[in-house]
Amino acid sequence: MADGRPDVCAAADVHYLRPGGARAAAVTARDPAFSAIQAEWTVLLPAVLPYQPGEFFLRELPPLRAVLAHVPNLALLVIDGYADLDPGGRPGLGAHAHAAFGVPVIGVAKTRFRDASHAVEVLRGNSSRPLFVTAAGMPRAEAADLVRQMAGPFRLPDALRRADALARAPDNSAPTQPVRQLE
Repeated sequence: MADGRPDVCAAADVHYLRPGGARAAAVTARDPAFSAIQAEWTVLLPAVLPYQPGEFFLRELPPLRAVLAHVPNLALLVIDGYADLDPGGRPGLGAHAHAAFGVPVIGVAKTRFRDASHAVEVLRGNSSRPLFVTAAGMPRAEAADLVRQMAGPFRLPDALRRADALARAPDNSAPTQPVRQLE
């Protein structure tokens, strides 16, 4: 609570648009379980870098920066993807986001990355398919426990499902759009 306001947890995702550019979305809550969503944001970027193998973060970080610029007192970020890519700590998107934003980042991946034998498998809901959890700025086991406790009855926590849905929503004409703010 740097300025008297409570710390904020955010779940964010980015969707790349067919004509070019990207839409980033973030949902925020006051607790890491995302038990009550406080605000939702989308940001439309008209252009992004092309995909470069091994350098995905170069494409993904600018949209994340744009949408998270609207999130005050960010204390935790949850992303769809990996924080690190192998047991040796090769940085993934989450590690780069941790360096960029200075907060712990939890990576929640839906598929196993070939070198990510260190990812903690988490089963949620009735699914027999695990999520693969990694983290930067906090222990993986703690991150996995937080993912297990996140709101929602499905395999993917509700906060990540909502961020994904907002990022994939039909085109917004405004470059920055508060979708819902309950604060």
